[in-house]
Amino acid sequence: MRDRIRSRPSPLELSIVITQGVLEMSLVMPKFDDSVIVRSAEAEIIGRAPTTIRLLADSSSTGGALSTHRVSLTNGANGASPHHHSNSAELFYMLDGTAQLLSGEQVVTAERGDLVIVPPGLAHAFAAAPGEDADILIVITPGVERFEYFRHLERIAYGKVPPESLLEVQELYDTYFLNSTTWNNARS
Repeated sequence: MRDRIRSRPSPLELSIVITQGVLEMSLVMPKFDDSVIVRSAEAEIIGRAPTTIRLLADSSSTGGALSTHRVSLTNGANGASPHHHSNSAELFYMLDGTAQLLSGEQVVTAERGDLVIVPPGLAHAFAAAPGEDADILIVITPGVERFEYFRHLERIAYGKVPPESLLEVQELYDTYFLNSTTWNNARS
């Protein structure tokens, strides 16, 4: 008897096979041949103050290993509304300033040099702390093609598409929105 349990297909894939009671595991590593180098002047910038997103490396450039971007928030600006990712963890590294991050039912205040990693499936959100600025490096792993998601957010901000249009692409970007009383109370 041979059973196969697989995660979602992706360049970073863990395959577990049980053959006659023997467990075999294999990890398929991301495939990319060259280092990824993104010069600050060459990174695409989405939005404008109080919320600016600098697109650094998408999943396709890292063989599926990760996606990364830098978010700069000024004067207590909101970042992402509460949501979760079914298949990816999200890492928040504070480059500067102070941010509030929702992690499950807990709101964490993070400052320069702090790191918060949210596992797949856990509700999270982020914003600059009230009256503060925040500069955050965000890494999602395994990677998901997300640059188009941020361009979509920009189209919403400029009124080109309605906010409800995000509901149509939740699965595509592994971003599922939800309500969080904990977050709403912290931000009010």
